[in-house]
Amino acid sequence: MSTDPRTPAATELVVDVGRVAHGGHAVARHEGRVIFVRHGIPGEKVRIRLTDDAEGAKFWRADVIEVLEASEDRVEHFWHAADARRAWAHGHPPVGGAELGHISLPRQRRLKAEVLAEQLHRLAGIDAHALAGLPGAGHVEAVGEDASSAAPGLGWRTRTGFAMTPSGQLGMHAYRSDAVLAVREMPLAVDGINDLRLWDQDLQGIERIEVAAPANGSRPLVLLVPAPGTRPQRVAAIAARLPERVSVARLDPATGEVTQLRGRTWVQETASGHDFRVTGDGFWQIHRHAPETLVGAVKEALHDGGYLAPGSAVADLYAGAGLFTAALADAVGVTGSVLSVEGSPGTSRDARKNLHHAPQVEIVQGKVERVLRQKPRSFDALILDPPRAGAGKAVVSQLVDSAPRAIAYVSCDPASFARDVGYFQQRGWALKSLRGFDLYPHTHHLETVALLTPRGPGH
Repeated sequence: MSTDPRTPAATELVVDVGRVAHGGHAVARHEGRVIFVRHGIPGEKVRIRLTDDAEGAKFWRADVIEVLEASEDRVEHFWHAADARRAWAHGHPPVGGAELGHISLPRQRRLKAEVLAEQLHRLAGIDAHALAGLPGAGHVEAVGEDASSAAPGLGWRTRTGFAMTPSGQLGMHAYRSDAVLAVREMPLAVDGINDLRLWDQDLQGIERIEVAAPANGSRPLVLLVPAPGTRPQRVAAIAARLPERVSVARLDPATGEVTQLRGRTWVQETASGHDFRVTGDGFWQIHRHAPETLVGAVKEALHDGGYLAPGSAVADLYAGAGLFTAALADAVGVTGSVLSVEGSPGTSRDARKNLHHAPQVEIVQGKVERVLRQKPRSFDALILDPPRAGAGKAVVSQLVDSAPRAIAYVSCDPASFARDVGYFQQRGWALKSLRGFDLYPHTHHLETVALLTPRGPGH
């Protein structure tokens, strides 16, 4: 019998699922080998299928294909396309994007809290006792759910992207794979996306589609990304077949240029009493309740802490279309000042349009580290909302040098967040409060809002 672990006979193993790890996996071991297992729950005994078992690799990856001893928190997956057991029974991997759909929502949130705590301990040296002493820390909050919710954890995505199968059907990628699997629903998306029924269209010639359906019910936008060599006439014909109520545009992924095909090249979002224009695939929080939730959490941290008041000098870094900038402008009034920095030229133009009525706001397009270097100044408070990679050591140093009284750090990645907290601590700062929000139910992602301040004397 062959002992090669990559032979078909050895691609299935029985393992005990261990602790949760960052990235949507749990840790299992087989003969000393670490295996990152998706679609399991800590404490279960399962049969797995190895999906990445390269010889000499430090660890392997696997999907659960059979549950031998189930957790009491296991539930029926709400989406057949993302259900690993069902998908592999039909001979193919599941689509990505709902890797925790087999776990009850309360357990999902406890697991996310464990991941956040583990990252803060490993990368910032914050132990469980210190974390327990932080206001708001220790749990991940549900967002936009109550006892009357018909389908809790579903219907929250106002933006989603789709790939195409070779035959031109709407599809999604399998995890860590170029394989595209056809889909006929997206249960995490709002009705405004599912009601378009894009899976009924012949989309040959299109490589990717991005869809935005604002939570305020305003006109959706469909962005078509043509495959190389697709003629403009073909793209125009596809656009003409889409529902008349939507705007349609063409997106050039190389340049980011958005070309109007029908209607507008942007969508109108609403949050905290302001309207925001967001062009093309410009950044906007995807959970329908996220903008209000995050603005509220940031204002609570800064305003209630006494760090934000009329006349303050503040900054919004990685500002996007100006969601937090608008809230800051309201708080400091015309006697204060707001520096709003965004790297994307298109998104920065949106911010200018969105905040043109606020004379206290200065919009600057450019990398945060370059702008801070070229425009050194002092601030009373800052909002930091970097991309998934985080701010990094150089930016953290620049922020500390600007001597603010407090920084509200909004993060979508616990690992980069914890790393940056470690950098702040090295410069004499500390976490003062921390809240986690489940803005991505049924996925491993979570959002955090933290307040950082300089350590006082004797700390």
